[in-house]
Amino acid sequence: MEIEKMSDFFTARVDGYDEHMLNEVKGCKEGYVKMAELLPRNTAELLDLGCGTGLELDEIFKINPDINVTGIDLTQAMLDKLKQKHPDKNMSLINANYFDCDLGICKYDAVISFQSMHHFSHKDKIKIYTKIYNALKSGGQYIECDYMLTEQEEEDFYYNENIRIRKEQGILNGELYHYDTPCTIDNQIRLLCKAGFETVKESWRAGNTTIIIAQKQAA
Repeated sequence: MEIEKMSDFFTARVDGYDEHMLNEVKGCKEGYVKMAELLPRNTAELLDLGCGTGLELDEIFKINPDINVTGIDLTQAMLDKLKQKHPDKNMSLINANYFDCDLGICKYDAVISFQSMHHFSHKDKIKIYTKIYNALKSGGQYIECDYMLTEQEEEDFYYNENIRIRKEQGILNGELYHYDTPCTIDNQIRLLCKAGFETVKESWRAGNTTIIIAQKQAA
């Protein structure tokens, strides 16, 4: 099995991406709507990590059309599609690896990610979750909708396969290549707690598509 660089993988699939996510990935269509419903209504400043073509933003804008959005994505073609869909919205779109971006301190009312975090190791997740925690204002929320598992054996299989395939292809540590390494729900909660979040809970699930809400304590 050959795996592709992350940006190349999504650039090659941008034209059919929305249809695939809405119609072929169980729970995603409902998950976009649910995430918008769960986002606090008073959210003025929102950070969307791995925003892609903005399927979650399509639903959020229906509820909060005046929200200010900062979107970060590795694939410029996806950001271009998002911009075409919502030319009149308050969006600052950044073509970058969000691990390398300065997310700021106490800047956002909420941070979201949708089907983006299941490509990374536990160590990398703690790193980005800590940045998210610091970027949130007091009392802010991080809402993650992602591919999550219930059995540790499944998680171990995907992580071990990723290591094996990367070794076969000679891929260096730190290089972003597309391969799914979903965590169990329990591990996702544990990692978010390790990053500093005081309250973390599973909020919704359909198939393997799962929403977790992590709360930063109010000062």
